[in-house]
Amino acid sequence: MIKALTLKEIEQIFSVTDALGISREALIIPLRTEIPGRMKVLRNGKLEIVVDGSGDFASWFEGLEGRIRSLMNLPAED
Repeated sequence: MIKALTLKEIEQIFSVTDALGISREALIIPLRTEIPGRMKVLRNGKLEIVVDGSGDFASWFEGLEGRIRSLMNLPAED
């Protein structure tokens, strides 16, 4: 269980969003986790990523790219 993100987890999230061409300026990543986590595009167009604190970060991180692609209507990875 994770209660707060460290720079290590933030950098892992950035590795995915950078590869997808999403600007870091277009992201909101709160340091506190929530149960359940969530991801949504805000009215201002920014992508909010709230990490789920109910499990371990690695498990949550595994599906991050797919969830972002789905939410933002990006094509599936080849």
